[in-house]
Amino acid sequence: MTVTKTLTLGDLTINRMGYGAMHLTGHGVWGPPENPENAVKVLRRAVELGVNFLDTADSYGPGFNERIIREALHPYPDDLVIATKGGMLRSGQSDWLRDSGNPPYIVACGRPEYLRQQVELSLYNLGLDCIPLYQLHRIDPVVPLADQLGQLAQLQQQGKIRHIGVSGQPEVSVEQLAACREIVDIVAVENLYNIADRSSEPVLTYAEENGIGFIPWFPLGHGDLLGPGGALAKVAPSVGATPSQLALAWLLHHSPNTILIPGTTSTHHLEENVRAGDLVLDDAQWDEIAELCSHEEPWRPEQVPAY
Repeated sequence: MTVTKTLTLGDLTINRMGYGAMHLTGHGVWGPPENPENAVKVLRRAVELGVNFLDTADSYGPGFNERIIREALHPYPDDLVIATKGGMLRSGQSDWLRDSGNPPYIVACGRPEYLRQQVELSLYNLGLDCIPLYQLHRIDPVVPLADQLGQLAQLQQQGKIRHIGVSGQPEVSVEQLAACREIVDIVAVENLYNIADRSSEPVLTYAEENGIGFIPWFPLGHGDLLGPGGALAKVAPSVGATPSQLALAWLLHHSPNTILIPGTTSTHHLEENVRAGDLVLDDAQWDEIAELCSHEEPWRPEQVPAY
């Protein structure tokens, strides 16, 4: 069974196999890339392979990730859709490291003044007059949702944002997504989701029913699914694929509304990931693979108070 390789977000046509640029930064998603020349090479190769959707955020670096995209690709191809995010704070290099011994620092800041500043910084860092897709990185529980999205709507009216989305750490609920849509048109939602962690299935169903793009982050299960003892590694050789290709191809097969953003610093792995879109299995095979992966224990960031 073949899958549709494109998705329409508003007036944008997206190739569903995109690229997540987060790891083109320093250790801990902090500072510039350790090898800037390689980062540029990977980004340019992605575009050569037909990738026209790049996912980044102002907190990646912070700022450096957006700047390396500009260095590599500006002036941008006409069909390139850059999706960036704002509204989440950083505390330092170790705040998102999984082996730091502490819960990840996931703190939202949705004050309208802050969001306006961050949009302006992203415009500058990316070298854009208008951001194709801007996502609220995390809903701030202490700021009225209407104030957060209302500020983005104002910037959209001013021509600085083309389309608006929301992102969850780990997820935006159906109820939150519906509430967002009462304030502004939402074209995409980005939640933690992969073949082993399908907690956001109701949100994915809602996205399908309402013509919203669904962007899974941690599409490879933070790497845990791909190890030698993982379910995907056990079955991949029998279907002539790599474990990462299986994880990505399942996401493409599972829903026509998914937009994939696997990240890598390797052109070889990038090329492998893109080829996942060509993997064809029948429904029974996909069901069997999903069942095997359902017994894996996925990793999720612990939730800590926002303030």
